[in-house]
Amino acid sequence: MASSGSGYDYSSSTFSPDGRIFQVEYAGKAVENAGTAIGLKCRDGVVLCVEKPLLNKMLLPNSSRRIHTVDTNSGMAVTGFISDGRQIINRTRDEAANYFDTYGSRAPSGVLADRVAGYVHYFTLHGALRPFGVAALLASYDPEIKEHSLHMIEPSGVSYQYFGCAAGKGRQPAKTEMEKLNLNKPETGEIISVRDGVKKLARIIHALHDETKDKPFQLEMSWLCEESNWEHKGVPKDILKEAVEWAKNDIAEAEDDDDSDEEEMEE
Repeated sequence: MASSGSGYDYSSSTFSPDGRIFQVEYAGKAVENAGTAIGLKCRDGVVLCVEKPLLNKMLLPNSSRRIHTVDTNSGMAVTGFISDGRQIINRTRDEAANYFDTYGSRAPSGVLADRVAGYVHYFTLHGALRPFGVAALLASYDPEIKEHSLHMIEPSGVSYQYFGCAAGKGRQPAKTEMEKLNLNKPETGEIISVRDGVKKLARIIHALHDETKDKPFQLEMSWLCEESNWEHKGVPKDILKEAVEWAKNDIAEAEDDDDSDEEEMEE
């Protein structure tokens, strides 16, 4: 009975006999069914990328954005229930402003991530509340120690720091592709730049998109880097357009190579 959630999924404050909280797991499922969001920590900054499905042909492409600036040196991408995401965005902005008013400096990335994670976790503790059906990727720069970082806050309220992370329906294949970039081996000196990161993320998103099954989408992308003076800004349109063209051409070339290999094997 416990494995199906029957009788133990009416409240987020109820544990099942095998130690699970089904309401939190259901919130995670809401994220898994949403568009893919990816964050990449590069050599000279952080890149955020979100696949925003266009659910209606009459929808304006720039409405209901998935990536937002929460402080001068911090940005956040969300995926899942976007209405829930708005609350997380607003709370993050409040926490950043509160820290600045109290201490007179920008909130360190770890502190900001922990504060937001604590807020998200609070909604898993009370029967009158429900967990947020959203995952949030936080890119931030700490001017005191001059370091950039990437955190992800999950519906359960846990927060981890990453070299690269992904959420949404394409999480696992995106993670596999990011692992090929050796982001967790800075000693090799081969960590990619943000400009290369923009291209890589565009390729991952377009490679995961199935035009026969998935709805049309808009690619949202932002960065926090030396080129933007360590301010969170959207990736310039010309750079994004160039990255998308490169990604599509690279995918097409890879498919042509695969077809050629298959023909050689048949011969």
